[in-house]
Amino acid sequence: MQYEKAYSYLLPKLEKELPPQLTYHTAQHTKQVIEAVEQLAEAEGVSTYERNLLRTAALFHDAGFLEGYDDHEQLSCKLAGQYLPEFGYLPKDVEQICRLIMATRSGQKPGDKLEAILCDADLSYLGTDTYFARAEALFLELQTAGKLKTWEEWQKIQLKFIEAHRYTSPTAIRLYTPKKSHNFLLFKSGVRHTENYKSKRMHALQDVALIVLGVLAAAFGLKSFLVPAHFFDGGVTGIALVLYSAFKFNLSLTTFILNMPFVVAGYFVVSRSFALKAFIGVSLLALCLLILPAQSITHDKLLIAFFGGFFIGVGSGLAIRAGAVLDGTEVLALYTLRLTNFTITEIILAINIVIFSMAALVENVEAAFYSILTYIVASRAINYVVEGFEAYTGVTIISGQSEVLKSRLVNELRRSITVYRGERGYLPGNLGNRSDCDIIFTVISRLELRKLRKMVFESDPNAFVFANSISEASGGILTKNRLHE
Repeated sequence: MQYEKAYSYLLPKLEKELPPQLTYHTAQHTKQVIEAVEQLAEAEGVSTYERNLLRTAALFHDAGFLEGYDDHEQLSCKLAGQYLPEFGYLPKDVEQICRLIMATRSGQKPGDKLEAILCDADLSYLGTDTYFARAEALFLELQTAGKLKTWEEWQKIQLKFIEAHRYTSPTAIRLYTPKKSHNFLLFKSGVRHTENYKSKRMHALQDVALIVLGVLAAAFGLKSFLVPAHFFDGGVTGIALVLYSAFKFNLSLTTFILNMPFVVAGYFVVSRSFALKAFIGVSLLALCLLILPAQSITHDKLLIAFFGGFFIGVGSGLAIRAGAVLDGTEVLALYTLRLTNFTITEIILAINIVIFSMAALVENVEAAFYSILTYIVASRAINYVVEGFEAYTGVTIISGQSEVLKSRLVNELRRSITVYRGERGYLPGNLGNRSDCDIIFTVISRLELRKLRKMVFESDPNAFVFANSISEASGGILTKNRLHE
């Protein structure tokens, strides 16, 4: 058996020809399995012949991915039967190698010592420091292949798999089981907090309640202050008010129609969940504008501008806290941001300059100035309710569950992260009590701040988290993210 020649032939082929969507079953994975096989085989004292069989089986065990994804073990055996005779392998050798390869199928049940060594080597990553990175790579690969859809689905499958898995060779039990148990506890901790923090139904009810309160506040600000005084606001609502004042368009229907394209855009720019909540918010706002009478509370123009903006801002802020919007301008800004070099703040400002210019033409300059004041007050109210008006927020996280949080931030929130090495501790009266830790930093949009906070405290209720506003941010995957709770 000329193993070295077989290795020199197949490994470069794997490196060049494996499909790029394979993020886990790569040539590097094959090399790692071979290394683990050699370590286990030496410790278990197998013969030279058996060691060559194991190394060759490890070399070919994922070669089938060159031809297809499903039933890759059978395809690997086919390639082994095709190539190995050229390197001095006898039919009985190929038969033994194929037997070993087939033992690595999902739900491993090794029947002898050699099968146990190969199976343990194939899943050795479960008991190493690379577990979370490798697990993430496998999740992305399965998601791309259409085998699963969500990170939550992957969590359930992985939790069940790790809990049921057992190493079978004595050396693997000794080398990998302690670290695997540690990784399992970390992983399980994140899943457990996710399941127990609050039920999805309670979260949904909470979000709906916030949206309803937000709609009522915004509708009150419009029908009791702005509409009777012929004042305007920014964004889509401002456009609807201009059309209502100039052409007597139905305010309720106009608001609904103008927002619908942005709700649809939100499905692609942000997420499906965001679009659904935005649709509920916009529909309820349109309904309230249809039902509620326009009855002025005060005739003082300054009070109208201030409190009209205040109630609209509070309403919009509550909707944003629930993961929705009542005005599609910000979705338009996010979409336009992808096509231009302007910041979100500059895009929204340009839109509102056009709206207030239209207001001056439709009514008068004084009404336009009061409308600008309304918009400023509404913006500050949103700032207060949402805790941060800036487009992006920098978040720093210090947690004992850093490995779980790294995985969740990347896979669920789809954000890149930066990890600093630091030390925890240095408590008053106990300066010597300290330990190494990872300090995680990421940049998110304000629409994602609520989801991030919930995610962190699901995984570690004792985590230390602080956020700071970022006036401008660019690069990385900031403008590519589409996930939103």
